[in-house]
Amino acid sequence: MNTTAAHSAADIAGIRLPGGAAVEAARLVCAEYTDKALFHHSLRSYLFGAAYAQDRGLDFDEELLYVSALLHDLGLTAPFDSHTLPFEEAGGHAARLLTAGLGWPMERRDRAAEVIVLHMRDDVPAEQDVESHLLQIGTTADVSGGGLDAFAPEFTAELMRALPRAGFGAVFLDLVRDQGTRKPDCAAAGLVRGGVAERIAANPLERL
Repeated sequence: MNTTAAHSAADIAGIRLPGGAAVEAARLVCAEYTDKALFHHSLRSYLFGAAYAQDRGLDFDEELLYVSALLHDLGLTAPFDSHTLPFEEAGGHAARLLTAGLGWPMERRDRAAEVIVLHMRDDVPAEQDVESHLLQIGTTADVSGGGLDAFAPEFTAELMRALPRAGFGAVFLDLVRDQGTRKPDCAAAGLVRGGVAERIAANPLERL
C-alpha cells in the first residue's frame, strides 16, 4: 500500500488540481491500494490529460476526469483484480462503488466507469467524449511516450520531478503480462501482443 504518497499541493507542474470530497476520496483510495509507481502514474495521467486540454482550450469535467484517472488502474491491484473481467472493467466497477458512496447519481457513476473502460479501447474523439479522450491521451503519454511531442519539454520535466516514475514501466509491464496470461482475450493481452514492452522501453520518460 502507498500510504505515504498523499499530494496536497494545489497544483503540480503548473496544472491546477480540482478539489472536493470526490477528489479527496479518489486520491485516498488510490494511495491506499496502489504502490508508488501506480499512484504517481494515475496522477500523471490526469495531469497530462488536463495539460493537453488546457493547451487546446478543451472544456472538460475536472472532477470526473480526476476521479477516473485516480481509479483507472485499481483493477490491476490484488484486492480489485478479477479473474474473469478485464482490469479496466473491474476498475470501472470499483469507481461505481466509490462514487455511489459519495452520492453521485447513476448517470455520473456510469460515466466514471465508462471513462475508465474506454481508456483501453480504440481512440475516442474529443468531440464525442472529452474525458475519455483526455484519459487516453494521458495514459498513452505516460505508459509508452505516445504523443509526448504535444507537451512542452519544461512541463514534462517538471511533472517527472514532482511525480517520479519509481520503476513504473517495469511494474506496469509485469501487471499487464499477468493479466494477458490469465485473460488472453482482454485488452491487456492485446497490448502485450501489440508490442507494449518495446514501446515502454523506448519511452523517453523512462530515461528522465
